[in-house]
Amino acid sequence: MIPVNEPLLDGNEKKYLQKCIDTGWISSEGPFVKQFEEQFSTRVERSYGIAVSNGTAAIDVAIEALDIGSGDEVILPTFTIISCIGQIIRSGAKPVLVDSDALTWNMDIAQIEDKINPRTKAIMVVHIYGLPVDLDPVLNIAQKYGLKVIEDAAEMHGQTYKGRPCGSFGDVSTFSFYPNKHITTGEGGMIVTNDKQVAEDGRSLRNLCFQPGKRFVHERLGWNLRLTNLQAALGLAQLERLDEFVQRKRRMGARYNAQLSGIPGIQFPQPHTDYAENIYWVYGLVLKDEVEFDAEEAMKRLGVKGIGCRPFFWPMHEQPVLQRMGLFQGERYPIAEHLARRGFYIPSGLGLTSDDQDRVCEALWEIMRD
Repeated sequence: MIPVNEPLLDGNEKKYLQKCIDTGWISSEGPFVKQFEEQFSTRVERSYGIAVSNGTAAIDVAIEALDIGSGDEVILPTFTIISCIGQIIRSGAKPVLVDSDALTWNMDIAQIEDKINPRTKAIMVVHIYGLPVDLDPVLNIAQKYGLKVIEDAAEMHGQTYKGRPCGSFGDVSTFSFYPNKHITTGEGGMIVTNDKQVAEDGRSLRNLCFQPGKRFVHERLGWNLRLTNLQAALGLAQLERLDEFVQRKRRMGARYNAQLSGIPGIQFPQPHTDYAENIYWVYGLVLKDEVEFDAEEAMKRLGVKGIGCRPFFWPMHEQPVLQRMGLFQGERYPIAEHLARRGFYIPSGLGLTSDDQDRVCEALWEIMRD
C-alpha cells in the first residue's frame, strides 16, 4: 500500500531529539520551544509565536484571545475541517457560512459582504489544499466593517500570497504540525500574531491561565495545550528544510500534472492564480458529473490497487452533530456539496517517491478506463 502521506524525518530530527534526552528537557519548559516559536514566527513575518499542542488548539486559543463570544458572529467557509467551527460554537458565537470557489476550492470571497451584519465580529479565512484565499479583498472588507481576521494557514507552510508569507495576514494566524503538513511535530500547532495582548493572552490560555506569583489562583479558565520540547525539536529540524520541502512538493505536483494529463472526467488542481503558485499540499481530484461513480467508489477502487486516498472535507452545514444543534437548517452550498461528494486526494506526502507516483498514476488511469 502506498500511504496517502509519509513524512520526511531524515534531517536533524534525531540530533535534536537526542539533545532533549541527554539534557532531560522533554517537557514544555525546554529551550527548543522558544527557539521554534521565534524562528517560525520570523519565517512568517510575525512578531509573536505561541506553540500549542495541535492546530485545533491554535484555532480555539485564537478565538478566545480575540474575545469572540455570545452574540457575536463569525463568517467562515462551509468547506473546511470541523476544527474551524468548534470553538466558535462553544464560545456562544454563531458561525455564518459561505460556499466555495469551484476552481480554487477556497471560500467564495464574493459571498462574504452579504453575510455581514451588526453582530459580525470576525472573518475566518481558511486556505484549502494548495492555493491561498485571495486575501486583499477580504482584508479590505474587514477594514471597512471593523472586523477581526483569523487566518487558518494550517496547510500553507511555505506558501505565499503576492510574495508575502501565508500566516502573516490578519489579526491572528494559525498553523498545524500534523504529520501530513510540510512541517510536522507529530502533533502540534502555532499561533502567530503582531498583537502583543493577543500573544500574552494566548500564552496564558494555553497554560491553564496560571498567574505569575499566584500560580494556582485563576482569574480566567484556560486549557493545557502546551507543546513539548521533544515536539519543538522535531519542528525546528523540519523548519530548517521548509524551502526544500516546498520545492519537492511542487515537483511532485508537476509530475502528477504531466502524467495524469488527458484523463477524462477529472478536475485537477489549479496550478496557479494571479496571486500564488500552487504548493500542492495535497494533490486533489474532483470527479466531473459525467463520471458514473463518486469519490467514495473511486477511493475503494484505488484501495484495491494498493493506493491510499483520503476524501475531501465534508461541509459544515451537512455535519450531523451541527444539524442536531439546529444549525444551518435549510441552507445549501452546492459547490461545497459537490466537492465533498466528488473530491478526494491521492498520495501526496513528502516521503512519496517517483516510482510511487508512477504506480499511483497507472492505477488512476486504470480505474478511469474501467
